[in-house]
Amino acid sequence: MRVTALRNVTLDVGPCEYVAIVGPSGCGKSTMLSLMGGLDRPTSGHVYGAGLALGELPDRDLSDYRLQRVSTIFQTFNLIPSMTVEDNVALPLTLAGVELEDRRKRARHLLSLVGLENRARTRAGRLSGGEQQKVAVARALANRPGLILADEPTGSLDSTAGEGVLNLLDDLNRRGATVVLVTHDPEVARRARRVVRMIDGQAIQLDAGRPTVRSQEPVDPPARMHWRDTLKVGLGSAGRRPLRTALTTTGVAIGIAAL
Repeated sequence: MRVTALRNVTLDVGPCEYVAIVGPSGCGKSTMLSLMGGLDRPTSGHVYGAGLALGELPDRDLSDYRLQRVSTIFQTFNLIPSMTVEDNVALPLTLAGVELEDRRKRARHLLSLVGLENRARTRAGRLSGGEQQKVAVARALANRPGLILADEPTGSLDSTAGEGVLNLLDDLNRRGATVVLVTHDPEVARRARRVVRMIDGQAIQLDAGRPTVRSQEPVDPPARMHWRDTLKVGLGSAGRRPLRTALTTTGVAIGIAAL
């Protein structure tokens, strides 16, 4: 059975933007994020990221896009409980073929950014929910993404832990990352610079959010230049059609360019 998740949607996301996508459950928010991240293909219309027509890429090239260009933060963390925190963070670097010492150094640096450097050798299954989400954020930054997609990143957290994750996303955006956040919480959405409201698979209203003040210092040494291409979504009627390509069980993925 085919389910039409999005209809007549046109959306451009520019470099260094912070965009929140809001709306009730089932309105197509997460489907929109999956299309942006190359996790789903549109059944009609087009999605462009970094100048690539994502729906037309071969599976191998689309996998490379996810691994090298987009980072996705999921509500459910998707950590491997039996692995250490450090190894979870380093997993995308392992998949990318980075040398052991380099990926350990990178993982510990990222854990220091989220305040968990003292938990590096702890098994991920022993962490609190807030700590696990911070590990998921650190892992999402492993390949120095320029685009971060966050799907209800505070939905499973208490207010204190959720505030910590949102502050980190704010800081990453100030330092040059593009952030697209899905949420049903209007308070979370107000942190974005632009709000896209969705109902029944359609983007019906665009609101201005808060202004963004840019930091002079990057959050991390850049691997490449900032993401220069806008992300463009233009859909007629997009059904849910998940990719058959094997995705990493960690849920890491990866961004439209790197910082």
